[in-house]
Order: sequence, then structure tokens, then C-alpha cells
Amino acid sequence: MTGLAETAAAKPAAISTGAVGAALVDVESGRILYSHNGDKPMLIASLTKIMTAIVAIEHGKLSDMVETSARAAGKEGSSIYLRRGEKMSLHNMLYGLMLRSGNDAATAIAEHVGGSEEGFVHMMNAKAELLGLANTQFMNPSGLDANGHYSSANDLAKLTAYALKNPVFKEIVKTKSKSAPNPNDPWDYVWKNKNKMLAMYEGADGVKTGYTKKSLRCLVSSATRSGQQLVAVTINDRNDWNDHMHMLNYGFTYFPLSEIAHKGQPVSGYPFAVGRTLRYPFAEGEKEQLQSKLKLLNTRSTAYLLGERGTMEWFVGDDKVGSAPVYESQDARVGVNKPAGASGGRAGAGSNGK
Repeated sequence: MTGLAETAAAKPAAISTGAVGAALVDVESGRILYSHNGDKPMLIASLTKIMTAIVAIEHGKLSDMVETSARAAGKEGSSIYLRRGEKMSLHNMLYGLMLRSGNDAATAIAEHVGGSEEGFVHMMNAKAELLGLANTQFMNPSGLDANGHYSSANDLAKLTAYALKNPVFKEIVKTKSKSAPNPNDPWDYVWKNKNKMLAMYEGADGVKTGYTKKSLRCLVSSATRSGQQLVAVTINDRNDWNDHMHMLNYGFTYFPLSEIAHKGQPVSGYPFAVGRTLRYPFAEGEKEQLQSKLKLLNTRSTAYLLGERGTMEWFVGDDKVGSAPVYESQDARVGVNKPAGASGGRAGAGSNGK
């Protein structure tokens, strides 16, 4: 996909930021729309907590009460001021983690979900490997500077696009203010999100700020407009708020989501239909180059016996931009009405494609 991204990004007006590393990604497709030093490993400060949160959500139980250890309560840096022995639900602690960047919350969450901070870091690195984040390695769950602790703008873009597909994560990072029970005082905790993009940019809905003296200013932001969600990443950028608004505007302007095929769309020349709706952010002139190829399944394969008949793949040049399973036209899995405004065409079957 890298070649296509670079080709497309060259067509619109040039874009630049003050960041040492930057990336812009379309969440639905995962397409990197812009990248500068995107694969350069760098210190990422509290952007680390994006991985901390999604690993905790996927492996923990939100209703669990997390007890704060002495190690967690004494953690340096940004804090939600948990006290030793204090208990809070994992769900509430995740808000403290993401809205206020609590390093104490990060440590308490790691110890609870991973059995120890070290055990949780192992889970973070396993997840990074699973997601193909080749320029990422974690040494702690908070993002405090440490030898061997790093990520890249492209990796953070891919990670965040993945995390935003989780409804719990998505809800937490778009929250502007959150209250939680406080066992130490007669008033509740009230956490206001440090992410100024939520108030500065129309459609903003995440994600995380970060800063240490070595990493300097780091930011991952997301926004949704007209059903399209984008994620912008900058690392070491003193003008990050303005740069992110510029990057997001660039993505929405030059790479709007366009439908390739809709669920239930017939496959030309076959008694099949496409199994899911597929959209992609094309640059101007790219969709006209779209070609398709149908790969049929072996009739003895397990997938065939379960009703799948093949896979439709779409390409722009040599770059694959998406795929979808195909089923018999009468299969219940494709038995939906055509979406409003969708084209009435048929999905190609490869005779004019790759």
C-alpha cells in the first residue's frame, strides 16, 4: 500500500508540519494519507497510553475494582492522585488514564490486567507485533522516557485506527469531562480532557496528548466528518494544534471516502453477491483506475462448505485497495437493501481487471 499512498499524496497541494515525525490515516481503510519520517522510531511520551488502554480493554473486565499499589501511587509524572490501597473500577481508571494521562493509573491498570507491570508490558509488545508495528517497542505502560521505549508516527496511526474500532476506547477518548467516585473525599473526581482538539476542531473525537522533556510535544487526534474518521499523529511538534487542524482538513478535502461496492451488490457474470460494503479514500483520478479480480474458492474448502464462494479484490495499478467475500446471491448474509445513493452497477468479476 505504500506506493499508492505516496502516489496519491503527491497529487494534492503539498502539506508540511513542524513535526519531526507525522502521519495521517483513514480509520476505515487504514490507508496512510500523509507521512513524514513515518517509520522513524522516536520517543512518544504518553501516546504510549493508547496501547495501554486498548490492551486493558481487550484483556480486562471493565467492572473489576483495581487496587492501587504503593508502586502505582508513587509513580512520577502526570497523575490522577490515586492513593495506596485505593480501589477504582477499571472502566473509570481508563478515563483517568486517557483524559488526564495518569501515570499512576497506567501502573495500577498494568498490574491488575497483566499481573505485574512487566507482564503487562509483555502483552503490549505482543499486541504491537500482532498489529505489525515494526518500529514500536514498549518498556512501560505510561510513556515515561526509557531506553528501548519507542514508536513511530505510522505505527501510532495504525494502532489508533485499530483502537478506534473498539466502542469502549472510542467513547473514552472523545469524552470532554468525566466524574468518578472518590473514596478519599466527600466530592467526586472530575477529569477534564487535556486534548484541546475536542473544542478547537469541528468533528474532533479523540485521542491523546503527550509530553516529556526528551520527547517534547506529541499528539494523536481524530475527527469524523461526513461519516469518515481520520487520525493525525505528530511527534516532537511545538505547533501541534494548528498542524493537526491543517492535516485533518487536508485529509477530508483530498481523500474523501468513496464506495467501491455495497453489501448485496451482484457480481458480474456470476450468481454471486458482495458480502460487505467497502469504502476507500481515493485521491482525485484514482477511482477511474480501479480494477477488480474475483478469486474463487476450492469447492472442498471449509469456507466454501460454510457458504462462501470466493473473494472479490480491487486494485489501483498494482496496489490492492480492498477485498470482500462473495456469497450466493440468495444467501441471507447478502440479503439487504441497496443503501440510499449507492450506484446501481455490478461488481466486476476480473475479466477487465488484474
